[in-house]
Amino acid sequence: MRRGISGGQKKRVTTGEMLVGPARALFMDEISTGLDTSTTFHIVNSLRQSIHILNGTALISLLQPAPETYDLFDDIILLSDGHVVYQGPRENVLEFFEYMGFKCPERKGVADFLQEVTSRKDQEQYWARKDEPYSSISVKELAEAFQSFHIGQKLGDDLAVPFDKSKSHPAALTKDKYGVSKKELLKACVSREYLLMKRNLFVYVFKMIQLIFIGVITMTIFIRTEMHRDTITDGGIFMGALFFILIMIMFNGFAELAMTILKLPVFYKQRDLLFYPSWAYSLPALILKTPISILEVTVWVFMSYYVIGFDPDVGSFFKNYLVLLCLSQMASGLFRLMGGLGRNIIVANTCGSFALLTVLVMGGFILTRDDVKKWWKWGYWISPLMYAQNAIAVNEFLGKSWRHVPPNSTEPLGVLVMKSRGIFPEPHWYWIGVGALIGYCFLFNFLFTLALKYLDPFGKPQAVISKETLAERIASKTGENIELSSRGRDSSGEPREEQVHHRDRCLGKLLVSMKLIKRG
Repeated sequence: MRRGISGGQKKRVTTGEMLVGPARALFMDEISTGLDTSTTFHIVNSLRQSIHILNGTALISLLQPAPETYDLFDDIILLSDGHVVYQGPRENVLEFFEYMGFKCPERKGVADFLQEVTSRKDQEQYWARKDEPYSSISVKELAEAFQSFHIGQKLGDDLAVPFDKSKSHPAALTKDKYGVSKKELLKACVSREYLLMKRNLFVYVFKMIQLIFIGVITMTIFIRTEMHRDTITDGGIFMGALFFILIMIMFNGFAELAMTILKLPVFYKQRDLLFYPSWAYSLPALILKTPISILEVTVWVFMSYYVIGFDPDVGSFFKNYLVLLCLSQMASGLFRLMGGLGRNIIVANTCGSFALLTVLVMGGFILTRDDVKKWWKWGYWISPLMYAQNAIAVNEFLGKSWRHVPPNSTEPLGVLVMKSRGIFPEPHWYWIGVGALIGYCFLFNFLFTLALKYLDPFGKPQAVISKETLAERIASKTGENIELSSRGRDSSGEPREEQVHHRDRCLGKLLVSMKLIKRG
């Protein structure tokens, strides 16, 4: 519900992210789009200082840069119609065009001059040889003339000589996949996750208030004065109370799914730029969410356990607490895994709902173990909720309150209740259930880490061009004539003059790329 940061701030953050990574060569396309002149100047100036200090290289294309921004660059690469018209120091670019007969007016921005001088429509106004008749010079001719210019000759000579690798700086190539040690990466990710948790404090406070409110309602429904221990039916009501508690603790972590998906776009960008490995991103969530799970389970158990009237033995109390804590951690890992696999809130909710329905139905309460069909037995044995249901039921119904033997029976009432609901009545099933929940917790977090490492976001944007634009680009390289579509022709079939001018204008748009590199 907060406004968020502005477009200029987003540009700064993105540029800062690029500088943090291990890359020493930055390729930045139109980073000034949507920014004012002053902001563009400050960003490029910061890049220039960073590149010069750290001995890096940046290739930047800007859309109509201001003269102050243009003067920050060291080298210019002028591209037009697939040809390199000029590549060299910024100070010599005007010298080259004066060599070709074109001069930039005194009050004309050099960047604007470079974008117009290769266009057949705008070229004539810059013709400086008044004693000679003007003749249009094509982009191909300009590119060929650059090869004979002293800057082009020097560039060709430099490229003809193989580079002596012994002269390269030892740190010119990054040999480590990540910029810092694993310990530092983990500390940085823990710090970031903690910051995000503080920003989302409202979510955790709301979840706690919701848990307390539902806990009060639960205590009034299953209040101990109305909870008897005389028959199997009474035991079924206690079983229902236990199942309801399991569902509440499990679904209290459902917010993890949405928050995980909302953070994925930033993660995918930083993962692909080798900021940190996937485990360094997933592990802090497991570590920092554990205190929250402890607090939620503590509030619930201390509020409801004795009010509902579960077994009063203190050992049973803490065993109940342990089961719910393991269940809360397992649920958080499960919902994070659903978010990592779904990668989209719609997909995650759709597929996740089916998975949760299976977990609930096969949890051992809605359908008892004896009622599950043979071909669905595997679903019963892999359901985490089944192990939680068995563990918490064994802890309760093998307690002192359920050891009395009802009339016409040879077994304690607690054992009869568990057998009627398909629960294993052996004491060791408590520790089997706890161990299974802990195992599922680590399994889900491990699978979440694998999903982060190997899965990519849906629908990567791809640049799409029309067939006409593609044909024009091919023709500009081969020198062939192309036939315009009927939209560009008048009734006589000839190309309209404004359409030709528009095409020339499009083909004459220049990608003015600048390279920042330390001098000397």
